[in-house]
Amino acid sequence: MAVQQRPETGTSRRAFLRNVGVTGGAGAMFATMGALGLAPTAQAASREQAYSAPKSGDFTLTGRGAAKVVVVGGGIAGLATAYELGKAGYDCTVLEARDRTGGRNFTVRGGDSTVDLYGNRQTARFSQGQYLNAGPARLPQWMVTLDYCRELGVPVEVFTNTNADAYLYNESAGMTAPVRYRTAKADVYGYVAELLAKATDKGALDKELTASDQDRLMEFLKDFGDLGDELTYGGGERRGYTTVPAATGTPGVLLGDVPSASDVFASGVGRYFSFEFGFDQAMLMFQPVGGMDQIPKALTRAIGAHKVRTGAAVSRITQTAGGVTVTYTQGGRTRALEADYCVGALPPNILARIPHNLGSGVQSALEAVTPQSAGKIGLEYRSRWWELDHKIYGGITETDLDVTHIWHPSYGFHGERGVLVGYYNYDTDADAYAKLTPGEREKRAVAAGVKIYGEKYRTELAASFSHHWRQTPHLEAAWHDTPGGPDDPRYKPLNEPTGRVYFAGDWLSYTDAWQHGAFTSARRAVTKLHARVLSA
Repeated sequence: MAVQQRPETGTSRRAFLRNVGVTGGAGAMFATMGALGLAPTAQAASREQAYSAPKSGDFTLTGRGAAKVVVVGGGIAGLATAYELGKAGYDCTVLEARDRTGGRNFTVRGGDSTVDLYGNRQTARFSQGQYLNAGPARLPQWMVTLDYCRELGVPVEVFTNTNADAYLYNESAGMTAPVRYRTAKADVYGYVAELLAKATDKGALDKELTASDQDRLMEFLKDFGDLGDELTYGGGERRGYTTVPAATGTPGVLLGDVPSASDVFASGVGRYFSFEFGFDQAMLMFQPVGGMDQIPKALTRAIGAHKVRTGAAVSRITQTAGGVTVTYTQGGRTRALEADYCVGALPPNILARIPHNLGSGVQSALEAVTPQSAGKIGLEYRSRWWELDHKIYGGITETDLDVTHIWHPSYGFHGERGVLVGYYNYDTDADAYAKLTPGEREKRAVAAGVKIYGEKYRTELAASFSHHWRQTPHLEAAWHDTPGGPDDPRYKPLNEPTGRVYFAGDWLSYTDAWQHGAFTSARRAVTKLHARVLSA
């Protein structure tokens, strides 16, 4: 019996792999490469989570061609799917029910109009250059979204997520005036450090720490809390100044009236500080220059606008023996699009209402994912009084009012006008605002803001636009709750292809509500689909 020689040189390996690819397909070739140590094993690939974009050259060894794919939904996941598959020459068509792409990535500019499910019609009256990112508005630097901004040529700028001079305001704790973030932080950290330092000094930690450990802890606490030699917190420059240091003769006047530890803890301001420690909220953060919708616009251009059909509401998904037929309505006419594969990239609550023959497992999985509520209002002002009067440049004011968060714009500094996010709220607060008319929403939000910033919050207002995602047609969710996480067995019909239908969306990720989740979920679906086509 002839013994097959193991390929030893680079040239013989390539020839051997080419022969495997020709006779056994790309799947067999990849498995062989893994056995030879030339490709990562499935375990290693899972651990590394590396992504390799499809390319036309992938079909060179197989003699096969790219397939026809219909993508249902023109949000970030759907656009990313079509964009990535397009790199390998797949014939992709995106069907989007709304008149624009981007899904929940929605930047509101002057002239934009919406009608919500309550029948409220709004047309934005923002001036030139002003906008509201009604959906996603910030990009952590570790997220893959920034990689797509780089790849697609979308310029970015810093988004100020935390600002030492923004305000904290807890009305329920009896606060009658806001406190600067820096002041509240200095007081909370100062008193926490003082209490721990005194406890350590009195031997309360003798059983837990060695003498050397306690010495090191004390040095840390003195610095962390700005404590004196007596281990007491007495305020200091970290709290801020009533008169800032300037030229000779003006050394600065520190903020006085340092509250007691009891008052500081009773104010509840300390609960806001953990926000900046969150892995997905820590600075630096970024935003696309000119609005978040620069991302879907760039994706749509890269795909080819002629391949994206807007105003196309899908009414049925039918799996056939050799492909998929998607029925949709566009311009009053019902059409059917046949393809080899389909990727469902709509929100699960919307997909669950579309008739299909994909089985009860798919339907049950879609229905298990529940939509969540959130809303925003953009308030355009005739002057940037928060910069002029309050010296606040970007960042977020946190409150316990029903507006929850107030965002100062991170663009247009020193300009004539600017748009504040007058509320970014969730759940029952968002639902309560959604039931109001746009005028009533504005009035309620402005009344809350006046408590913090004063009358200019009302007198300088030029225009407003409010948006609520649970009441947005064809979306009806700000994000989704996936009980048990996306790897829960009940979602297997969505994580694995059901016949020739795949699914993608941020709701099938561990970063739901972030575009990163949509991009990575799309990449996962693309990888599975492409591997299948290569090995078919």
